[in-house]
Amino acid sequence: MLIESTAYASRWRDVAPSAKALFALAGVVAAWVARSPYALTALTAVLVLAALAGARVPLRAYAATVLPPLGFLLISCAAMLFGPDAQGDWRWSGAMLPVVVHTALRSLAMLAALSGLVLSTPMPGLLALMRRLRMPELLLDMMVLCYRMLFVLRQAWDEGVTAQSARLGYRGWRQAWRSTGLLAGQMAVQVWQRAAALQMAADARVCQGPLRFLPVVYPQARRQCMVAALAGALLVTLAVGDRL
Repeated sequence: MLIESTAYASRWRDVAPSAKALFALAGVVAAWVARSPYALTALTAVLVLAALAGARVPLRAYAATVLPPLGFLLISCAAMLFGPDAQGDWRWSGAMLPVVVHTALRSLAMLAALSGLVLSTPMPGLLALMRRLRMPELLLDMMVLCYRMLFVLRQAWDEGVTAQSARLGYRGWRQAWRSTGLLAGQMAVQVWQRAAALQMAADARVCQGPLRFLPVVYPQARRQCMVAALAGALLVTLAVGDRL
């Protein structure tokens, strides 16, 4: 929900998704090609600034979005540095430090590229782009249904919390834990019932084809793609120059 609300509030919301995807792809390619830590750090900084200053993504929303993958990256790097030896004892492997640093910086650059894309492009724009790229229709339909169910789940959760709060269900930590557990159990039932109702409605309309939506028109898509291609070419040139 945070990602979607941030994407709708982004300054790049009206930019063609193909242009933003092209720039993100160039960032991923540049991160893969770059070799030195300085080039990877500079590339990450440019991509982060593009999201914060260019797309006007709030810093708090950006940090909240990238924090979970950063935690996963930290655990992965720690697992690479601390490992069992031939005797089964856990030891510090200092020889892996250059590899870990390079892998972490490359992952950060790719994360910055993809985060800028998802935090500035609403889900309907991403779905339209993937449909143009000939992604499987079944996968897109499942994404649409999951996207819809997220809002349904959030609405049901907010209504449940409001009802429990009106009955003093959160006046103490013990009561709050009990109310949360009851609400979680009820949510499982409600989601199952609403999913069944959605399936029944689709069957009643003999829904046998893909789900279609009105496409969003981007009048300046060609110019925006050219600008994105130029900016992406600069990123790739920076990475290629680092290898020479």
